[in-house]
Amino acid sequence: MMNILVTLNANYIKPLKVMLKSISLNNQEENFSIYLIHSSLTAEEIKDLNIYIEDLGYIFNEIVIEEDYFTNAPTLLHYTKEMYYRLLAFKFLPQDLDRILYLDPDILVLNSLKELYNTDLEGYLYAAAYHNIIPIKEINKIRLGVYDMDAYYNSGVLLMNLDLQRQIIKEQEIYAFVEKNKAKLIMPDQDIINALYGKYIKNLEEKLYNYDARYFSYYKIMSNGKWDMGYVLRNTVILHFCGKKKPWQKEYSGKFHSLYKHYEKLAIG
Repeated sequence: MMNILVTLNANYIKPLKVMLKSISLNNQEENFSIYLIHSSLTAEEIKDLNIYIEDLGYIFNEIVIEEDYFTNAPTLLHYTKEMYYRLLAFKFLPQDLDRILYLDPDILVLNSLKELYNTDLEGYLYAAAYHNIIPIKEINKIRLGVYDMDAYYNSGVLLMNLDLQRQIIKEQEIYAFVEKNKAKLIMPDQDIINALYGKYIKNLEEKLYNYDARYFSYYKIMSNGKWDMGYVLRNTVILHFCGKKKPWQKEYSGKFHSLYKHYEKLAIG
């Protein structure tokens, strides 16, 4: 049984269904338990998701965060208290869970998750990938330069060592970091994970486990043509539609748009 964590609001229900359908189609011999942490979905939306997930043959687990839980937590501009859900998921998930794979809903899973899920996490809070695009990496390291960071990991795919997180991650330490660095934070939850816990992140190969759909040409050129479309489809496990432009939006025209629409049609018609 693999545990999958998602945190979202109503705007991402359809993309979540597409992501889950892609998991189902490409992991047909595996069993999954889906954990949803939220604070705003309606009873009707939850019922719809429950039916959809059970129809895939998976177990659905709803975790509701009470509205007043993060009342005293600092927030930033358009980033609400929901940014804390994945950072502090270990507090809300069942205490007998030792690991879970967090996935953003703007993802397609193209191949088996088994090897990723079984990654050795001894001594690490997370396993994650960083996008080795030099300007991105260096800008973020400079921006958070007071913190000792070897890389800037993307938090859209996080394999979590829940046992170790319960020992090391402190809620008040996160709040203090946000208060101190409000002016610097661009992607708050991702910034927090990197600045406070970067030394406890095990590196994953980005082109396998967090392939940034924006950089197809870059990956292909840097691999001397090896990572062409066919190679991506056969080998990439997680294709991530990073950035503001998303493949379910009408104006999207990225390299993997047709692939996403294919899975979208299979998932929701």
